[in-house]
This record gives sequence, C-alpha cells and structure tokens, in this order.
Amino acid sequence: MRREGMRHWISASQVPASPSLSEPPEEGHTSSPPDCPPPPPTPPPPRNLPHEPAGPRRHPTRMKKETKTSVFTFVLLLHFSSGQSDYAPYFYDNGPSSTNGNMDLFSISEDTPVGTQIYVLNGTDPEGDPIRYGLTFQTGSKEYFQVDPKSGNVTLVLELDREKQDEIYALVSITDGRNKVVENVRVFVTDANDEPPEFQNLPFIVDIPEDVVAGSSIYRVQARDKDMGSGGSVSYSLQPTPFSKFTIDAHSGILRVKPGEWLDYETTPTHFVTVVAKDGGGKYKGKHQVLTSTATITVNVLDAQDMPPSFVGTPYFGYIYEVSVPGSEIFTVCARDGDQGNPNSIYYSIIDGSDGVFDINSTSGCITLTTHPSLLKNELYEIKVKASEVGAEDMLQDYDTAVVMVRVVDLNNHPPTFYGENGPQSKFEVTMYEHPPSGEILRGFKITVNDSDQGANAKFKLRLVGPSRVLRVVPQTVLNEAQVTIIVEDTSGIDYEKGPTLSFKLLAVELDTPERFSATADIVINLLDTNDNTPKFTSEYYIARVAENSPGGTSVSTVTANDPDSGPWGEVKYTIYGSGSDLFSIHPSTGLISTQPWTTLDAEVRSKFNFYVKAQDSEGKYSLAEVFVTVLDMNDHSPEFGDPLLEKTMIIGTPVKVEAVDEDAESPNNVVEYSIMTADPDNAFDIDAETGEIQLKPYIKSMEIVHNITMQKDCKWSLVVQARDRGSPSFSTTAVVNIDITEATPLKGPMAAFLMKSRDNPMKALGMLTLIISLLVGATVLISTAMYMRNAKSQNRVTPARRIIKRRPRRQQPWTFNMPAFKLGNPTEKFLLEDLEGNPEQDAGTPRMRPPPPPCAPCLPPPPPTTNRPAERSRAVPTISGALASKGSKTGKSGRRKEGNMSSALVSELKMRLEQKMIENNQGYY
Repeated sequence: MRREGMRHWISASQVPASPSLSEPPEEGHTSSPPDCPPPPPTPPPPRNLPHEPAGPRRHPTRMKKETKTSVFTFVLLLHFSSGQSDYAPYFYDNGPSSTNGNMDLFSISEDTPVGTQIYVLNGTDPEGDPIRYGLTFQTGSKEYFQVDPKSGNVTLVLELDREKQDEIYALVSITDGRNKVVENVRVFVTDANDEPPEFQNLPFIVDIPEDVVAGSSIYRVQARDKDMGSGGSVSYSLQPTPFSKFTIDAHSGILRVKPGEWLDYETTPTHFVTVVAKDGGGKYKGKHQVLTSTATITVNVLDAQDMPPSFVGTPYFGYIYEVSVPGSEIFTVCARDGDQGNPNSIYYSIIDGSDGVFDINSTSGCITLTTHPSLLKNELYEIKVKASEVGAEDMLQDYDTAVVMVRVVDLNNHPPTFYGENGPQSKFEVTMYEHPPSGEILRGFKITVNDSDQGANAKFKLRLVGPSRVLRVVPQTVLNEAQVTIIVEDTSGIDYEKGPTLSFKLLAVELDTPERFSATADIVINLLDTNDNTPKFTSEYYIARVAENSPGGTSVSTVTANDPDSGPWGEVKYTIYGSGSDLFSIHPSTGLISTQPWTTLDAEVRSKFNFYVKAQDSEGKYSLAEVFVTVLDMNDHSPEFGDPLLEKTMIIGTPVKVEAVDEDAESPNNVVEYSIMTADPDNAFDIDAETGEIQLKPYIKSMEIVHNITMQKDCKWSLVVQARDRGSPSFSTTAVVNIDITEATPLKGPMAAFLMKSRDNPMKALGMLTLIISLLVGATVLISTAMYMRNAKSQNRVTPARRIIKRRPRRQQPWTFNMPAFKLGNPTEKFLLEDLEGNPEQDAGTPRMRPPPPPCAPCLPPPPPTTNRPAERSRAVPTISGALASKGSKTGKSGRRKEGNMSSALVSELKMRLEQKMIENNQGYY
C-alpha cells in the first residue's frame, strides 16, 4: 500500500521518461541527481487542479511536424511515500494514421454518421494505477466528440461539414486520480462528395438578334462545387429537347448557337435552355455518387427586319346597301409588318378593280364609296388592295396584296307575313275528330308565308310552338315564299278528354339578318269527342266489412268507375258476378253494394266473401274490380260445457280441468274465462281463469286435512263453475262439478311423476314412451356398431407362438362369468332391469333362476334361453354403460314393470352379443 507522503511541486524534468514524454529537460529546468536530496517541500496546489508547467515541452515526433501544435503537460501533484515518487500518466502517441493514442492530427471524413465510434484514447500510468480519460472543447465551439472516461472510446455526436469547418481543436486529458495530463489536439475533417455544383450569377437571361451567325458564342455559364478533388470539378451539358438550337462547351460552359441552325423571332421569340452542371463524382458514405444541378437560361431573340407585311383577317367581304350614300365606309383592311419586334408602318393602296367608284385611306386601310348606289353597274366588285412596308427615308419596301369582295345587297326592310285564302291572316282555325293517325296532314289549314326582301334577307325559319311533339310544320326553312303544311306527329296528344281545344303559335323568324324580323300566327284546333276510353275503377280492389246478422238490404260498400268520354259514352253501369256474389247486389248506376233482402250472414258459417264488379259503357267497353267482404263476428253464442254435470276425480296436489266452448268466430267473443260461483265446502278450491284448471287450496295437502273439513267418508265435493266470454254483451253458462278427492299411491322416479301429470292426456304419455324407446334403440345401434368394430379388430390380431408357449405352464384361475342376479350390496345391482318396488308376493312366488355354472377354459358357458318364461325373473346383464340397465318402477295398478318390458328385446340382444364376445375372447386367448 502507498503511504501518504509529503507533496512537492516538481518540474516537468523530474517526471521519468516515458514513450510519449522522452524528450530531454528544457532550458530553465534542472533535474536533480539521483544522490541529491529532494528539494524542500513547497505548499502543494489543490488536488485535481492543474498548475502552470515549468516550460514548454516537445515530443520528438511532434518536432518533426511543423503543423502540429505544442504539447503542454501539466504535472499536478507528486506524492513521496517511503522514498518513492508519484508519476503522472501519459498518452501513447501512435501517429495520425492510428485510431488509438492521443488523437492528435487524426483525420475523419465529413460523412461519418453520428454515433460512430471514431477513436480510442490510449495511455498508461507508470505506477499502473487506474486511469480515466477526458475530452473538452474551447468555450463557444461545438462539441463534436464525446469520450467514455473508462474505455477511452471517442464517439461522434454532431454532424460534420468540411465546407464549414475543416479542423477541430479539442483538449484531451488523462488522469490517475491525483495527476492529470491535458493535451491540445487538432483533428482534420476530410472531404466527401456531398455538395452539388452551384450556379453563379443567377438568373441567366440573354438577348441576341435573330440574325446572329450560327456557331456564335452567346453566353458563358459558371458553376462552383465546394468539394475537393474530383468531386469539386464541374462539367456542363444541356438537357436534350426536340428542335434545340443551342450547344454548350462541357469544360468552359460557353453557350453557342448550333452550326447550321438559325434563330427566327417570328417563329420562337424566346428560348428556354436547361443547362446541367455535374461534378466529377466521389465517395459519400461508402458509395460513389455524382451530384448535378440544373439552371434555366432564358434566350430572348431580338427581331430584325427580314419579314414582309401580311394582311390580317382575310378573306375580306364588304356590302353596299340601297340606302348608302357617297363616302359611306364599305370595309377596312388591316396589314401588319412581319417583324413584330420592330415593325415598320404600312401604306395602303388600290391597284385593281376600283372602276372609279371606290377609294382607300393610305394609312387606315378604310375603303369608301365615291358614288350613289343607284349608279353602280355591277352587283359584285373585286377590289385588289396593296399593303407596302415603309422603310428608311419613306421608301416603300416589301408588300402584300389582298382581294376585297364588295356586294351590292338589298336592305332588309320587310318582315315575313302569313297569308290565308283571303290575304294576310294572323289566326287559322280548324275542327276535327280527336286522335287522327300519326303522319296525317291537317288539310283544313290553307297557310302561305312570304318575305318580300331579296337574298339572305328573305331567308327565315318556321317553328310551331305549343304542346311538345304533337304537331310539326313543313318546311322548316323558307326562302322568299312557301306553302305551310302541318302534320300530326303524336296522336295521343290530340285528346278531347285533355281539352276540347288545342292552341299553337306559328313563328317565322329571319335567320341571317341583324334585324331578325319575325311574324306570328295562331293555330287553333277544335276537337270532336269519340268513345276512346274504357270505364276505370278508382281502385283495383275494394275491401268492405259488414256485421253478421245484419238485416237484408244492408249497405256494404260503394264502388266507383269513371269514363272521361262525353255524352252517353261516359255513362257507366255496374253489375256483379262471381262465386259468393249471390248474397249481394249492386245498384247499376251508383255502384252501391248491399246484401240481398233474404240474406242472413253468419260469421261462424262463413266470414270471407270475394266477387267481381263490372263497369260498362254504352258501347260495351268495360273494366273489372275485385271486392273482398269480411263478415264481422258478433257475440251471439254463449259458452257451453260438454255436460251440465261433470264428474271428476282429483288426486291431492294435481289439478283437474273443465272446459267450455264458445262457437263465436273471433276473439274476444270466443275467449272464455272461468270462475267458481259456489262450492261445498266453501273456500276449498281455486280455478285458473284462462285454462279452467281446478285445484285444492294450498293448505289442503293430505287426506287428513280433507277428513277434518268434511265428515263424509267418500270425500266427494261439489262446486258450481261459471264460463263467461269476453264479448260485448257478455254471455255465460254454469256447470256443476262433482270432485272425488283421493290421495295418490306413492310412486317414485321421474317416470311415475310424469305419468301422474299426464293421466288426463294419454296421448302425451304415449308420445313420451315412443321417444324413450327410440332413444334406447339408437343407443343399442351405436353400442352394437362399436362392439362390431372392436371384434373385427380382435379377430385380425395374431398372438406370437412364443407367448402362448410361455403361458401354458402357468396355472391361472379359470375365467368365470357369473350372470348376476339382484342382490343388495352386489356391485352389479346397477345393471338390474327389474323393479325394486315390484310386487313382493309375485317376487316371493317366483323362483329365481340360478346362473349356469362358470365356464372353464376351453369350455364355453351354455347359451342363455331365447325366451323368458312368465314367472322367470330377469337376469342382470353387465352393459357398457349402467344407464342402459336402470331400475324400473311400477306404473300403478297394473303392477307391470314399465321399463323392463319396454326393453326386453334390447336386453336379449345385448346378452347374446356379450356371450358371443366371450366366446371370441376365449378362442383368441387359447
């Protein structure tokens, strides 16, 4: 153990040489000889606080590198204990290419992911004490690294960017707990290809004349890449586009017009060229990548005088009207210089076709009339106009020509007019029958239409306005004059019942004139009626209700049918027919349905009637409707008991039931409620109002209580039961019920309880018995199938011969099968089929059959008798499940075993199959 000694401040020359600190003492510091006593002690500085070093020290390796920073070693404290010195720890200096040491001049790529372990600080303590590492940064600088104090693992914690900071300065420290050495280190950030090229002087806009020579340089593009090496080199290219007229130098970025290409302002005044700057590529995060940037160069083409003028809006048409005067404007032509970027003025002139009657303004291009329209000799003139470009010094240069067609036209001053047989007419009327055939011409109309103008002014369109698609007019387009024909298109629209009159508007409207003159005439059609409709009921069926026992002639319902025809065609007569109509009659004019005078309706006999009614007009057209009549039940029957004196036997605890029947047809008239009017003794019975079940009061639970109530030995009580229906008015009837009170013979088991409950309903007991037999038969079939499958598998088994030989010498107890009989305490009693509560006398008088002697191998037991004698007691047979051999009970007075007799055939079959199984097992064993 190290003892605490006196602490002294010592110079760096007193620290023993180490692999990282093996330089000679610096000037101003003298190391003491080994024999010299230590210098006098000086007050030690506070522990763990570094003090100023005595002088700069340089490691020999670092002295060889001019760019490496000086190493400052801080010796904090030296302990002297037992004549030994406490030396400071030191870092290993493994050079900049190593990934462990003091981290000085270490290089790291800027694409190193955050969280990566990039270096291991490595050092030692001369005394072998545990050491810890530290890593700090100057105040205000980013802390890119973190170090694990124990392991010295240095981890990158911030993302690096060489373009922003290519060197990182840090302070690394190593301490043994008493002495701490701090070194200033520099870490280099190396480049990765992570920066794309950046274009300079954006945006790129170039103005060039359209007559520039092909191959000329027009612009230079510049882009810079901040990366180093190949990643910082830039080459240029253009994105391929159809009909591109430019090319670029890959190295210099000079944009030129392609050889053989020419710019044209009139075709494309502006070009948009996309230039691509691509670096030389380099590694980034372990992969080679090439980065690109794009920019758009806008090339504006400046117009040059190289295009002739041209007329706009050709062909030209002008018109002279009959009201025109000299000086009237006929038409104005327009021409433009083809060089729109720098256009010249235009000079207009007439070079042919004027005939001295037209003139043109040289500046505006307006053509005017110089004479009166009545003096014109032609109806059509072709005027040839010239447009010349005015150049420098008002010299006429390039030109263009156009033809103006001038037509002398009539003035549109007459509207269309409709004419009848006696001249102009605005209303036309005709009388006809309804529903003429489609396509028929309405010849009653004599209509003519005329427009007195000429040419286009006399062209107009005819249109019939009214009920849609009923009539159509021919022709639809007229020039000057035409005969108007009206044709039937939809015959269903010409219906007298919809209206005795049809009205239309006949329009004539000019087509190609600015005035759009028009004329209107009224078309009126007066319709005559025909018998074209069938009487129609207001409903396809009618539902009526009538009370039973209603007197004859009672009104049941009224049916209505409508015929929209006029006169006698619209008169409807009603008749009735069909099964069930004999009891009813109908009024032929009003449609009132009533019962026949002799009819008596009874809902209990028949409550539903249906028949047909017929509506017919004077010409025999008719329609049908169905009538449903329901006879409403009236409470006209009182409830009736089967017998006014009823004899019943009641077992204490079990109710008896009385029933009365009401012959009314419907509820609530046929719903019966029961009540007790009187009883002897009083307050001994209750009755269920709905079912009619009579039972004793709950306190009467035994015959002793009955005997206490009455002294009669036969215990026969009487009561009067009333049955009342729920009709209105309500009817009732009564019956006397004599009840013989008795006590049930004690029976056990669920079957006995069921038989007691169902004694008044033998069909219910018979159904339950059938269900039990069906279940037993099904269980037998399942068991038989399972045993058959098992026996089939046993017959296929072959026992090895050696096994048989080994078992022969061994004496075994003979396998004995005893047919069990009923014995108390015997485990097989659960398989007994006989009733535990059987008749003792019968059991005593019937000798019990002994089982056959037990079989001894290889002998088999004798087969059981095929039939049981009447006096023979049934044997208990083992079964697969005890549920198949349950104990029986008596069914009352009969004394017969209920379940034993029901399943005798089943027991016999089970016995035979069991014995067959024993025979097969004995054969297979021996």
